[in-house]
Amino acid sequence: MPVRLRKLIGAALIVALAVLYALVATTVATYRLAESAWYVHLLYFMVTGVFWIVPAMFLIRWMEGPAKPKQP
Repeated sequence: MPVRLRKLIGAALIVALAVLYALVATTVATYRLAESAWYVHLLYFMVTGVFWIVPAMFLIRWMEGPAKPKQP
């Protein structure tokens, strides 16, 4: 797969991941933490705000992977 195509696909997947992850994290917080104290909300959003980096890290590593050599 060409590097430019891999980067385009990876960028689109990272944007989709961020949007989907934000929606899921906010939905969980709305239903599970509705009556919790402010510091529980703060801790939850700090942890979930950092945790989305793990799947994004694998996508970035795949995007920057070695290019397949061209065959003559």
